[in-house]
Amino acid sequence: MIRRFTPSAALMLALGLLLLALGYWRAWLPHSSAALTLLGVDLPEFVKFVPEVRSGQIALRREVFFQPLLALTGGMLLLATLRQPPLPGWMRLALAALVIPAALSMLPPAWTPALLRTPEFRTQVWYILLLLLGVALSPLLQRFLPDRVRGLLFVGLALLPLPALRAYLRLQPALAVLYGQAPALGAGFYLTAVGALLLGLGGLLLILRPGPARRRA
Repeated sequence: MIRRFTPSAALMLALGLLLLALGYWRAWLPHSSAALTLLGVDLPEFVKFVPEVRSGQIALRREVFFQPLLALTGGMLLLATLRQPPLPGWMRLALAALVIPAALSMLPPAWTPALLRTPEFRTQVWYILLLLLGVALSPLLQRFLPDRVRGLLFVGLALLPLPALRAYLRLQPALAVLYGQAPALGAGFYLTAVGALLLGLGGLLLILRPGPARRRA
């Protein structure tokens, strides 16, 4: 029974990360026209042009919609450095390597170095740099970070998508005005919510996992 704890946690974490990835690149606002469909990855840029957000009537920071991606990329990095079960080297390398393009997806369209130094994009640039640093330090994380501490971090990451989900619900009246009808919640919204839940449960399993049984003298 003790041995089953770790694989269950790893599988739950992997499934949670998969759902977060699907959620971020699936439609939060579905529409019959592809041009009017909003994916999770589109929201940080799209929300800047919502009139109620620009006027301050709806107070939210667009960076909140990067938080599901931060949960995904941070979780991939932690899973890549998991001590137990010992993942194959190629799997660890693949997970850590995938963090890089996922983090770079936070770059704005048609970016330039000068643009990235402006206050508007400073936060997401820091997010990217921290994730890239985490990839570089992943061998040290695997060696020195205990899995129970990693579990606590997973629980913390699971909370990150919640403000984005809440902010999107607050946007519904404004989106209804823009689209001329009440928008449906897309699969991406629900996949993100379920992915965050599984990430938190997987983290709890790591925290509650019994330690190795001591050998009798």
